[in-house]
Amino acid sequence: MKVNPELQDQVAIVTGGGIGIGFAIAKELAKTGADVVVCSRNIERMKSDVENALSALGRRSLVIPVDVRKPEDVDNLVQKTVEEVGRIDILVNNAGASFQSPAEEISPNGWDAVIDINLKGTFLCCRAVGKVMIQQKRGNIINISSLAGCMAAPTEAHYGAAKAGVISLTKTLAAEWAKHNIRVNCIAPGPIITEAVLELFTKGGIKEPPKSPYAMKRWGQTVEIAKVAIFLASEASSFISGETIGASGGPFSLEELVS
Repeated sequence: MKVNPELQDQVAIVTGGGIGIGFAIAKELAKTGADVVVCSRNIERMKSDVENALSALGRRSLVIPVDVRKPEDVDNLVQKTVEEVGRIDILVNNAGASFQSPAEEISPNGWDAVIDINLKGTFLCCRAVGKVMIQQKRGNIINISSLAGCMAAPTEAHYGAAKAGVISLTKTLAAEWAKHNIRVNCIAPGPIITEAVLELFTKGGIKEPPKSPYAMKRWGQTVEIAKVAIFLASEASSFISGETIGASGGPFSLEELVS
């Protein structure tokens, strides 16, 4: 299959890349000519699917089990990537998780678990890959936050706090690492149809997603977030760093609340 050569032969790491938004980003990166390292805590059960999908696009892939909360796992990921392909051009920090609960019922352990995977994991990957990019004198980091980090997030106080932290971390790293020719940006998705979302709907007896409260009135597809990531990874965004791009289907609308 012929690919778009925009990111030809660049090397990208995608965390949480086995399913959902991460997998969509990995595939779009391969379509634009990149070789892709995909990692996830549960990657072993998806290894063949990921490798087959990326190899079908004519690109080399590595699949590495990684728990982004563990510094030793992250350091091993970076070491293996550099050993296998020699460099890291793009990092996409997509790994994340959450659960719903009223704030007063979130346990300290529950709080720590969500903060660790969403915020600490993003920091650990940025730190480890950033050291390589500083030596290379170039690099591009794309962090996946959420609109929950930009506004109130009822029943997800821990998740909203973590994702707000990712946005702040993005700005700080962009400021610190600009002198090394490293850009750092962020995507804040709104309501997106993923495997996890569909599973929640099924468990709740919901046959189809409710109408989105955002202007387009629909939920987004994972590929629509992936295409924003490709924009940020490409030279089309060469003068953009430290920014957070919202992808929610337009501004929040009060129409549904007042109709």
